[in-house]
Amino acid sequence: MNSLSGIAFTAFGEQVKWADMIGNLLGLIALALGWRRSVWTWPLQLAAGAVLIAAYLGGHVPGLIGKQLIVIVTAVWGWAQWRRGRRDSGEIAVRFASARERAALVAGAALGTAAVAGLFLAVPSLSWSPWLDAYIFVGTLVAMVAQARGWVEFWLAWIAVDLVGVPFSYTHGYVFSALTFTIYFVLVLLGLAGWWMKARTHTVPKGVTA
Repeated sequence: MNSLSGIAFTAFGEQVKWADMIGNLLGLIALALGWRRSVWTWPLQLAAGAVLIAAYLGGHVPGLIGKQLIVIVTAVWGWAQWRRGRRDSGEIAVRFASARERAALVAGAALGTAAVAGLFLAVPSLSWSPWLDAYIFVGTLVAMVAQARGWVEFWLAWIAVDLVGVPFSYTHGYVFSALTFTIYFVLVLLGLAGWWMKARTHTVPKGVTA
């Protein structure tokens, strides 16, 4: 743990931690595998989450730690979902969420963020930025649930989380997390385009089997 929390190198006056760098590199690989609809995206996301928790410990950023805990728990569930979906149909099916499912995602994100922020506000020692932490925490859960279900909209959810989470990471000293945003953004756009075209050319009533 101590070695992971150590400084890997310094660039442009900013210190880059080993755990921050390794965790985000694993995350990049996992994102690329998700774009390719590979089941291996899930164990990589699990590993990335575990390493990034080591990076964030002691940084007073419960939203970022909570995000990675959500990544780990949901990765186990998503892994099982995708394995079953591939076993049943021979591939990972993707589709657009229905209007009702989209409404449920948005409502869940809004209500969840308000509830978690309320907890952070009630216990100030848990967070220095209650609303930002809550948004990152709940937004990550929403995105990963959508990914596990095989919904194209999961890419849009990740964009919404990263637009807030990346600047937040940078201001709290996790420079490599912020520097990888450009690569993440390109991969997210490619993934969104790939899943979008796949969903348009293949009509799948229920997406990944739950």
